[in-house]
Parts: sequence; C-alpha cells; structure tokens
Amino acid sequence: MVMLGARQVGKTTLARGLSLEKPIHYLDLERPSDLAKMADPELYLSGLADYLVILDEIQRVPDLFPVLRSLVDERRRDGEKGGHFLLLGSASPDLLQQSSETLAGRISYLELTPLQFSEIPEGPNAIEHLWERGGFPDSFLAPDGNESMRWRDDFITSHVERYLPQLGIEATPVLLRRLCTMLAHQQGASLNLSRLGSSLGISGKTVRHYIDLLEGLYLLRILQPWSRNVAKRLVKSPKLYWRDSGILHGLLGLPTLEDVLGHPVCGASWEGYCIEQIALSVPRKTLMSYYRTHAGAEVDLVLEHPNGQVVAVEIKRTLSPKLTPGLIESMATLEADRGFIVIPRGEPFPLSENVTACGLSNFLMQIASGI
Repeated sequence: MVMLGARQVGKTTLARGLSLEKPIHYLDLERPSDLAKMADPELYLSGLADYLVILDEIQRVPDLFPVLRSLVDERRRDGEKGGHFLLLGSASPDLLQQSSETLAGRISYLELTPLQFSEIPEGPNAIEHLWERGGFPDSFLAPDGNESMRWRDDFITSHVERYLPQLGIEATPVLLRRLCTMLAHQQGASLNLSRLGSSLGISGKTVRHYIDLLEGLYLLRILQPWSRNVAKRLVKSPKLYWRDSGILHGLLGLPTLEDVLGHPVCGASWEGYCIEQIALSVPRKTLMSYYRTHAGAEVDLVLEHPNGQVVAVEIKRTLSPKLTPGLIESMATLEADRGFIVIPRGEPFPLSENVTACGLSNFLMQIASGI
C-alpha cells in the first residue's frame, strides 16, 4: 500500500503508530544513513521478510519500485499474504509513475488529508477555527494564533526553498514564493496562465508546469468547468483553490479570523474551504466541476454521482440565503435533480421544491450517506 498526502499531514506518525501482528521496520529515505542501506535494496529488504517495512518519502528513490515488485511477486509465489511494504510519499500517483507502471495490480493508494471537519471536536466555533488555521495538525493544534501562523510560514518556506527544487524546478525561491502568493490572490478565480506568466516574467507553459507540481504535492485543487454540447457560451477555464485554508491565509499574511473576514479573499476562502470539505466527503467516483456562463449564471459546485444524480451546490457565507434566478436557470441547464445552498450553520430549510438551504456540517453528513 502507498499512503500519500501533503508533507506534515501526519503520515509518518500514523504509520509508526500501527499495531500489527508482525514487527515493523521503518526507513526514512531522506535520512542519509537509511538511504545508504538501499545501496543493494534486494539484499537488504530480503532480510526483512517477516516485517512490515515502512519506506518513508518513497518518491526520493523511484528505482526501488522494480525491486519491490520482484520481492512482492516472490512472496506471493511462496504463499505469503499481502502487507509486506507500506510506502509513504508526498507526491501524487501522477508524480509516482514508476509505481503505477511497475506495481500495477500489486498496490493500492490511500490519501491522508489534513484534518477534516468531521474529525475535530464539536464546538460553537469549530468550523471557523478549522477554516482560520487549516487542517494541518501542527497548525490546528498550536497553542496560539502566532504559533500557528509561524508553523504555516515555515511550511511554505520549506516548499519553495527545498521541496519544489527537489522536483527539478530551477526557479528561485523568491519567484516561487511570488507565484504561490499570486495564486492565493486568485483563489476561486478562473485560471489565466498567460496573465500569471506575464506578471512573473515566465511563460504560461512554465506556470502550468509549476501548478501541476503544486497539485501533485496535494496543495492545490483544480476544479474543471462543467461542459456539454449546449448552446450557451460557457466559461471554459478551470478554477484554482488552495486545498488548505490555513496555508492560503498564511500566504496572504492573515493571522486571525478577523483579518480573514476583513480581506477581499474572504468569500473565495470560505468557498474553497467548503469545496475541500465536500470533496473529501462525497462517494468515490463522484465527478466535481463548476458551471458558469459568460452571461453570469453560475453554480459553485456540480456533483455528478455515480448513480447519475446531479446536484447543484451554491456556497454562501450568510445565514439568510436567497434563491436567485441564476441558480434556477443553471439547474435547468444542468438538469440537476436537486440544489443546495450551503451556509455556515443551521438546520436544513426549503427555498423551493427542489432547492434546500443547509448548514455545512449537515450537508456533509447528507452527501456522505448519498443524497
């Protein structure tokens, strides 16, 4: 199995805390002493046949995958059951192409995300606290706001100075920090690569490459536009969101909830926060997109369930939402079965025959069980 997720999300802590019938042997491939043991990986790993071997930061040594395939196949032939290796990585399967090519049929993926709303203690300000600080454990659990902000700034600095260059990016840390900050200001906006590239003095193609890497590191979510053969002129550019609201606020220098509420990004930050919580709660294989026409009609999130049901979701930071003609028109075009306006809190109440206003926590429970 490969456990993937952003750095500092808790993969190592979770893996090393496993309680199993067999002993565990842990190797951190970013530690020179552990990496040196992989000089002859087949010889070294063959001596650990009775262990669950945890290989942390597996993306650092992609040449290990063919050896792992050989060892897994050998143990299968000997009648041993699975559970030989647990691989931990901070890059998505798309950045770990070696694993999909050499371990096809022998591997499964699990993404460990930052803390979700359903995983934190209930309280009157729980939603806002998670929105303000984000879900990375060290940020969320920090003793005060200053410590939380300091951790987030260090997290961002480590990526632009160390981790992104490890992936082959030759840009300076200053340029990468500028790019990340510009993307923070573009939270929830349609992506314009040429404009971003012009502002940074690089090509749009290079910006696309950097964004792909940030997405592969589980930091960005790209939401594609809904499209079918319709007569309406639709916006065709994807929308971009920082997946963790705390990192977004760190990039924009917003240390407190009051700072967030007074900043122009507030609405887009709340929208991205809700979309991320929803994305982590929907059933597998649910398609997610957004809908917008050049005339201004839009839906923040379109959910197309595996059973064919289409749900239109608008996200509003208000406790008194109103049903708009634009939402009604958009639902007709989408052929949506139901519509929801997601608000910060409150019990569901109908706005029309097929549109319901619903607090975020209640909506998450509904979609997890299949609306």
